[in-house]
Amino acid sequence: MSYNNSHDLCSNLNQEQDSEFTQLTDKAVSRRGFLTGAGALGLGAFIGMSPIANSVQAAIQTQVKSTLIGFEPIASSTADTVVVPKGYKLTSLISWGDPIFEGAPEFDPTGRAPASAQALQFGDNTDGMSLFPLSSDRAVLAVNNEYTNTDLLYDHKGDMMTADDVLKAQNAHGVSVFEIQQTAQGWVVDRSGKLNRRITANTPMQLTGPAAGHDLLKTAADQTGREVLGTFNNCANGETPWGTYLTCEENFHKYFGTEDEAHSIPAEQKRYGLKAVDKRYQWSKFDQRFDLAKNPNEPNRHGWVVEIDPMDPESKPLKRTALGRFKHENAALMVDDSGHVVVYLGDDERGENLYKFVSKGKYDANDQSRNRDLLVDGTLYVAKFSADHGELKGKGEWLELTFGKNGLTPENGFNSQAEVLIHTRLAATQVGGTTMDRPEWVAVHPNKSSACCTLTNNKHRGKKEDQPVGGPNPRAENKYGQIVRWTPMNGDHTAAEFSWDLFLIAGNPSIHQAGLLAGSSNITTENMFNSPDGLGFDKGGRLWIMTDGKYSNADDFAGMGNNQMLCADPETGEIHRFLTGPIASEVTGLTFSPDQKSMFVGIQDPGEKGKPSHFPAGGDSKPRSTIVVITREDGGVIGA
Repeated sequence: MSYNNSHDLCSNLNQEQDSEFTQLTDKAVSRRGFLTGAGALGLGAFIGMSPIANSVQAAIQTQVKSTLIGFEPIASSTADTVVVPKGYKLTSLISWGDPIFEGAPEFDPTGRAPASAQALQFGDNTDGMSLFPLSSDRAVLAVNNEYTNTDLLYDHKGDMMTADDVLKAQNAHGVSVFEIQQTAQGWVVDRSGKLNRRITANTPMQLTGPAAGHDLLKTAADQTGREVLGTFNNCANGETPWGTYLTCEENFHKYFGTEDEAHSIPAEQKRYGLKAVDKRYQWSKFDQRFDLAKNPNEPNRHGWVVEIDPMDPESKPLKRTALGRFKHENAALMVDDSGHVVVYLGDDERGENLYKFVSKGKYDANDQSRNRDLLVDGTLYVAKFSADHGELKGKGEWLELTFGKNGLTPENGFNSQAEVLIHTRLAATQVGGTTMDRPEWVAVHPNKSSACCTLTNNKHRGKKEDQPVGGPNPRAENKYGQIVRWTPMNGDHTAAEFSWDLFLIAGNPSIHQAGLLAGSSNITTENMFNSPDGLGFDKGGRLWIMTDGKYSNADDFAGMGNNQMLCADPETGEIHRFLTGPIASEVTGLTFSPDQKSMFVGIQDPGEKGKPSHFPAGGDSKPRSTIVVITREDGGVIGA
């Protein structure tokens, strides 16, 4: 069913009741907040209160039952393992420290291995990833390695740092690119793959687009402002139809600092969270590139989307400044029917914004080499959402972030398009973008009808003046998160206007019996979760939701267990729990084999902050971030 047809079903059923009842149910939907494609399910929480309504609810549920989701949902779990549904199996593909080259050293659990070993091994804390097929049974996997856990990386837990320790951490960051092969035992890493590559915090890269060469990007080591070393804190990802990988730089601010007490941090850098203190990573103490007093422009060279060619291990990664500088979560790229490339981008911080990039040029399926410049030039926009008071749906517009427009002028501190892009957050505030509850992953439906973004949580909502309660952010001190969905005007993703609703509102109906804290009515005691983070559609249109939230399993989070992955039908709104992760892990990173029969999922930071995980090896082993591969025992399509 299409989105509109779903609402037609709801309307037809309601017409069988008296008009007073219809009016009451309409009010209940608005108040309850469930506005999925099949709004009929949203009525369940209300119309189930009366006998006459029970038959209506039964009819609705019968007619909207998902035909996309075919597995038996699993219960929440607090076990130190990955749990999958009946009829599914999983294997471990690769873990932090595993070699990706022939002759590279094996993982050393003591924490005393040198930086040179980590340079040849899979990086730490796997996150976003994409699979690039080579043949029916071979592929290249490009994987983000977001950050390092100091307690696990070093035997001294970061208390006796050296220059080699810093280099080791830098080598554990970035991106791992390696070939994999499908065998009778499943998918395995091919350490002899000619395309295998590690991209780290010291890999040479090129800045491209309108900001490249600007004075704010120049340093003593690079007086051109076009050549930069490295990428780090790579969160989620994207991929292009011309075969390249997009890795997104998120919390880059954490790696900078200075011991120069006289150094003053500019307001523009404070907006990105930069501080003089560098306690966690301590890179600035051993690598002057990260010393804010010695290299004040170096932070401006990070916080970009980086394009990588996974088929050419000698190619130089390209930082695409046209897509703006902020704490990028992922880059959801699609080709609009007009031919323009559209990239949706979330800025993952409380009270930040949702963005859209539209390429100047058009995609040419017959000339992939020409397409490689499509992310060099285009227009960046920030989203502004509107809604009537108390409504959980409404309209929206994309506000252009172009120098000279919408107040982006010298009078307001912007002297060029380069400065608009380097200070994207300031530009978004200037034009009036809507502050959001941590906009993270964006996913575009495979039929291009709509797009979704996870709004993970926000303890500042309703407390800070610039983060009022309302619209797509309906709860104060939001601890559970929600997913906003928008539909572009006339199906045109380049259009300035869109309509939006909330696909789901996460909550805990076992603790909160009613209201927004209970969640939308497709959230039940059987599938509840908090902090939706990762997000992706498969080819069949199933929406996969990964969480990075509270795993205390107590108080407001009682019954939720460990972080998890869920599968949703965007038409009916049904949500089934598919996977649970081990203790204190985040479930993040998702890609599929072309036949959709193998799912690759990342398990990040098991045992973080000293929690008692020993995943994946068990026993008393050191916990390690790991990519697992999930298949069906009967060889079928995942989720079906």
